[in-house]
Amino acid sequence: METVLSGIRSTGNLHLGNYFGAVKNFVKMQNEYNCFFFIADYHSLTTHPKPEDLHNNVKKVLAEYLAAGLDPEKSTIYIQSDVPEIPELYLLLNMNAYIGELERTTTFKEKIRTQPDNVNAGLLTYPVLMAADIIIHKANKVPVGKDQEQNLEMARKFAKRFNHMYNVDCFPEPSAFNFGKQLVKIPGLDGSGKMGKSEGNGIYLIDEPKVIRKKVMKAKTDSGPTQENQSKPEAIENLFTLMKVVSTNDTYEYFDEKYNKCEIRYGDLKKQLAEDIIKFNTPMREKIIDTLKNEEYLRKVANLGAQKARESASKTVKEVREIIGFKSF
Repeated sequence: METVLSGIRSTGNLHLGNYFGAVKNFVKMQNEYNCFFFIADYHSLTTHPKPEDLHNNVKKVLAEYLAAGLDPEKSTIYIQSDVPEIPELYLLLNMNAYIGELERTTTFKEKIRTQPDNVNAGLLTYPVLMAADIIIHKANKVPVGKDQEQNLEMARKFAKRFNHMYNVDCFPEPSAFNFGKQLVKIPGLDGSGKMGKSEGNGIYLIDEPKVIRKKVMKAKTDSGPTQENQSKPEAIENLFTLMKVVSTNDTYEYFDEKYNKCEIRYGDLKKQLAEDIIKFNTPMREKIIDTLKNEEYLRKVANLGAQKARESASKTVKEVREIIGFKSF
């Protein structure tokens, strides 16, 4: 059975884009692959979160993914900082990572542009830590977004470089997991691009009904179609895309027909879309809140995940140490 690994950001809440774009597929993957899902709290240190924020964010993310359907019995769900073997492998890989190649990565260039007063070593070696996250479990497949493809390529490079330097076949070269037609790109409410935390255009699974209504009603629209059956501009197409995933077919077809006949009233469309999102969100939101209250269950899941992840990771680090030449006297 192939091993699949996916990292989960430890900041921010799950939004509809996360759910329909990846998490829904993660839930299916649990039955077909050896899955590792981890919460990347080490990675978040590049932005210097407050201690209380760090812990609470990890707790929220863990609860949300469990509520969304990840099963700790079917997959390994763990917190990055609970596995000390990861920073050890990160250290060893850093010895064979070169400053020039790290400085050329797109993510590093973007980060020094957006946070020029906090260009730390963690930002520079971010791809090395990401590589350690992946190859420590000898993952074959990694679900990645377009913005992380270069970092996955770096992981492949470090795995291949290690194998070549020591003339071994220790690490497989991980490839991108392709969801194919299953992958749904959920747009944001600002009229362009995908839904995301940094863009501030998302609807979160934890959002209350009044928050959802306010966000949807503020979504960008235009003055309406001027001729029948004309193509929809991006901002309008985005609203219809959201409707396609949360509303019934009859609802979607009703408003699509109204648009094509130049009879659309965007206020009515937004009100309906907001209520349909609320209907979809409510069971998930209630489950997230219940899960967050169950401290004992969250602790049990984290401990189980750490145990399973360390069992896998320790084997890899032991093998790597022996290959490099570290031996006990």
